[in-house]
Amino acid sequence: MGIRTANVEDWKQISLLLIQLDYPDTGTFIKEKIETLLTHPNEELFVYDKDKRIIALISIHFIPQLAVKGDFARISYFAVDKNIRSIGIGREIEEYCTNLANKRNCDRIEVHCHSRRIDAHRFYIRQGFTESPKYFVKLLSQSD
Repeated sequence: MGIRTANVEDWKQISLLLIQLDYPDTGTFIKEKIETLLTHPNEELFVYDKDKRIIALISIHFIPQLAVKGDFARISYFAVDKNIRSIGIGREIEEYCTNLANKRNCDRIEVHCHSRRIDAHRFYIRQGFTESPKYFVKLLSQSD
């Protein structure tokens, strides 16, 4: 089938891919997160469907900018099943999102990729990304 917009029924297979990214406990909330992404006008969640099996996913956000002409696209989650990497699926999905970002008047795509993901760094460099070394995070406490 190829690239398509995700749906809530994909939640189990999406959760399995997120486990491969070291996010093991998404099962209790993933359906609600998918619903939120699918209904937000500046969010897209795509999967790569092969023989009714989700083998890759990408979550991309479109962020309007105030001080620059173009907007930003930001990849927040991107995973290809570890058993089928390096056959072009990731490149196909990334290029699909690049085309979509161009159509939405974005002048850049950003991605945060943890320093431990060396193979992912090589992929992004091959896809034309350059490193932008400053990234700050402020963790907020969540009341249960």
